[in-house]
Amino acid sequence: MNALDQIAKTKPGYLTNEAFYRFINEEVLPLTGQNPTLFWSDLIQLVEEFPPRNQALLEKRDQLQQQIDQWHQQRVGKPMDTPAYEAFLREIGYLVDAGEDFSIETANVDAEIATTAGPQLVVPVKNARFALNAANARWGSLYDALYGTDTIPQTGELAAGKTFNPKRGAKVIESAREFLDTHFPLYYGSHKDAVCYLVYYNNILVFLGDGSSTGLKDPSQFVAFDGSRYEPKCLVLRRHGLHVEIEFNRHGRNGAKDPAHIDDIQIEAALTTIMDCEDSVAAVDAEDKIEVYRNWLGLMRGTLEAEFEKNGETVTRSLNRDRFLRSRDNEGTYVLRSRSLMLIRNVGHLMTTDLMLDNAGNKVPEGILDAVITALIGSLDLRPDNTLRNSQTGSIYIVKPKMHGPEEVAFTCDLFARVEQMLGLEPNTLKIGIMDEERRTTLNLKACISEARERVVFINTGFLDRTGDEIHTSMLAGPFLPKEQIKDQPWIRAYENQNVDLGLRCGLAGHAQIGKGMWAMPDEMARMMATKIGHPRAGATTAWVPSPTAAVLHALHYHQVDVFDIQLQLRSRQPAALKDLLTIPLMPESLKLSDEAIERELMNNIQGILGYVSRWVEMGIGCSKVPDINDVNLMEDRATLRISSQHIANW
Repeated sequence: MNALDQIAKTKPGYLTNEAFYRFINEEVLPLTGQNPTLFWSDLIQLVEEFPPRNQALLEKRDQLQQQIDQWHQQRVGKPMDTPAYEAFLREIGYLVDAGEDFSIETANVDAEIATTAGPQLVVPVKNARFALNAANARWGSLYDALYGTDTIPQTGELAAGKTFNPKRGAKVIESAREFLDTHFPLYYGSHKDAVCYLVYYNNILVFLGDGSSTGLKDPSQFVAFDGSRYEPKCLVLRRHGLHVEIEFNRHGRNGAKDPAHIDDIQIEAALTTIMDCEDSVAAVDAEDKIEVYRNWLGLMRGTLEAEFEKNGETVTRSLNRDRFLRSRDNEGTYVLRSRSLMLIRNVGHLMTTDLMLDNAGNKVPEGILDAVITALIGSLDLRPDNTLRNSQTGSIYIVKPKMHGPEEVAFTCDLFARVEQMLGLEPNTLKIGIMDEERRTTLNLKACISEARERVVFINTGFLDRTGDEIHTSMLAGPFLPKEQIKDQPWIRAYENQNVDLGLRCGLAGHAQIGKGMWAMPDEMARMMATKIGHPRAGATTAWVPSPTAAVLHALHYHQVDVFDIQLQLRSRQPAALKDLLTIPLMPESLKLSDEAIERELMNNIQGILGYVSRWVEMGIGCSKVPDINDVNLMEDRATLRISSQHIANW
């Protein structure tokens, strides 16, 4: 740390990391037009104003936890009395009054969040290559996604092998044509029999192998094209707000052999991406954190690049540019967005950072600095000279994790308002994504949304963190079930359903995302396709996926399911019962686990923790695939570490 003159003049005793100071002064502030003296003066004032409230909220967490622990200790050996438990939680202020009904008032929300349903990626922003891959995962090859995953069986004559397998390739093309036939059907005939596509007035004219011609059954699904009408380079279709691009190349790897010269089918996939400063990031000191901020700066400016070796060649990756095609009537321009809409996930209230020390030598709450710096950098996206615009509506999207109840949401909203004032941003420019991943937030979700009704742009469930906090909160209530059995208990179904039901009742439909959590097995895409369709069917407008390939495949679910129609049907559903949410997933006395089963459960938890920590400590990787005790690769990060550690501690 270095006591810099600028800080010392503003507030004696405050210290800031010199590299951080220079990064802000030399790389960020000159781009924003902010006055450095005024910026640092305002930052010091903010850092004086908010940490005491932050600390008081953390102390309240501890006080509530102590009271809950005592309640359980006093009832050891007694059956759970849910009505008495609810009354106790209300008495200590853990449960609060939900308040009157309302609808959120969030304005200026991009369509990718408000009115279109699709996959969402979460990626550590500290890794430039990963961040760029995710931002560019707005589009992905359906051919590649099918060929390279187990969505097509990788056995027998369809095995991928070390060289290209023509039989597997043929199966890929067959599956892709079936997708077109199902969701973009022809008036008669099949895309499998097409030998030529061209643009005829405002429709597509398709010639079939038998010499007949046809068009789309619903001509309005055709929205744009590139090239000439008679030999298009691509045709763009749209269903449920999501685009699909049929690419033609008579000289291409696939197109040269295809009767219609279709070279690939591109799927609009990751509509949104959360650039993560939190669970998936290995950022433990000032140097790491500056790298996180610098990558966010590169993303907002459109200047971030990453070089890497691929097939013996050096590849440079950067952000994709939007594409300008010809509209279906050939009289206008149709813009295809080529990048995910980016949100930035700040850390929670608990973390501190050595980027700054206060006059007592204490590290400053990291979430407070995150709010200021990510918003400062995000403001560059709002400048009129920005050619790679992220938000089309002038909003900066900040995801806030691990908040406990409405008081902590209110604190975050007050902090955002103060940051807007400091940076000269319009009120409510900073939007908030509320992670419904703490027990106190789940039980008071309506009140949490109410506190952020002018800013909220998503609520999202997460089994791992949520279960970790479920175990932590009720640690002394008794032994919990094995992890896999916890997933089948009433509280988790009530939790997932309530998130959707309250989101709809609070007016999120058409204004904000209602999200679901991660698919944690990146190599198990066939299982994902069979399972994760449950998320759009549950009324969720987005769900997390572990890779760009998974985003392509999960996007197919949103062509199959009209989420907004599902939401209309769910409005009349009976809300989840509070008693179910309060039902702690404890192990019944009738369940007798063998010593071998107990050891295996513990060893599996330990395997996940060690696999994650070894990569985090030795290689600086904050999120990666780790094989479990059954040799199934699972995505491990701090959220998985949390659930595993709490489960071990409970047992």
